[in-house]
Amino acid sequence: MALSRGQQLRYWGIGALIFFAFLWFIGDTLLPFLVGMTIAYFLDPVADRLERAGFSRLWATVVITVGVLLGAMIVLVLLIPVVIDQTQSLIAAAPGYAETLRNFLEERFPDFLEEGSDVRDAIDSTTETIRARIPDIANSILASGIALLDFVLLLVVAPVVAFYMLMDWDRMVAKIDGWLPREHRSSIRALARQVDDVLAGFVRGQLTVCLILGTFYAVALTLIGLQFGLVIGLFAGLISFIPFIGSIMGGMVSIGVALFQFWDQPLWIAAVAAIFALGQAVEGNVLTPKLVGGSVGLHPVWLMFALAAFGALMGFTGLLIAVPVAAVLGVLARFGLEKYLQGSLYRGTEGRDEDL
Repeated sequence: MALSRGQQLRYWGIGALIFFAFLWFIGDTLLPFLVGMTIAYFLDPVADRLERAGFSRLWATVVITVGVLLGAMIVLVLLIPVVIDQTQSLIAAAPGYAETLRNFLEERFPDFLEEGSDVRDAIDSTTETIRARIPDIANSILASGIALLDFVLLLVVAPVVAFYMLMDWDRMVAKIDGWLPREHRSSIRALARQVDDVLAGFVRGQLTVCLILGTFYAVALTLIGLQFGLVIGLFAGLISFIPFIGSIMGGMVSIGVALFQFWDQPLWIAAVAAIFALGQAVEGNVLTPKLVGGSVGLHPVWLMFALAAFGALMGFTGLLIAVPVAAVLGVLARFGLEKYLQGSLYRGTEGRDEDL
């Protein structure tokens, strides 16, 4: 006997709740698998093109994997030594920045830094804390077995997951398509196409935006002579995948370093701020509209809410998946609204009278 719509909705709703609860409980272990699936999803069109060129799916996957690994190794060999050197220098320079701040305040606001004043005690305490704790914190992070294990898992598991997912992507999609309930198959396929358009537009476009922004920030900050400009620029570009976060954090760190390095040269501080202002203007008016467009289809307020909600539930992993998941939920919400506006719950007896 066929299930009524209410029964179907109940079963699917319970299944969705169980699925999201499962994701919430295992959220800390998802990152390598999410990265691997994202890589496979991103590279599937390339594999399809190689298949059309005469490659088997296995050899297409092997060629793509070797090419990506070689490219990643070249980038790592060129960038990692510089990034590590600048990161260590930044950690070592932090106490000096605190000392520079104290000297500046002593010159400009001597009354605030009289012996025994609260401000003087707070700065002395902060300086000593930075001197004592930052090296220990850095060493503990690098030596932490859990952090090392997570990093190794990310480096090892993600490429393996990406390889197998990419090789079996078409068969997996066909298998899932065969499991669809026949009554709703056409609707689900239509929703899947919309979701694919949203995710493809966002993921591929946003990765390109991150690459362009990271390169621009790193080169521009390095050219004006900002200390650690390469690391800060690459970091700001990388986390630009999370809307709003990259520009805010990168700008704050850059301007903070510039204040210490160029505290007596305000034009250079203004130049650092102008670089991030220009980057944000280009991103908001050119890059994102051209490369990402309106694919996400969500209001900025809802994007910020999604970041806050998923970040609170799943930590950093939640921040990474917040926008794509919110975009998928937006597709489903628009579909539900469309059905509601066509149904009797919205139209009532008036709608039935018009139909007659």
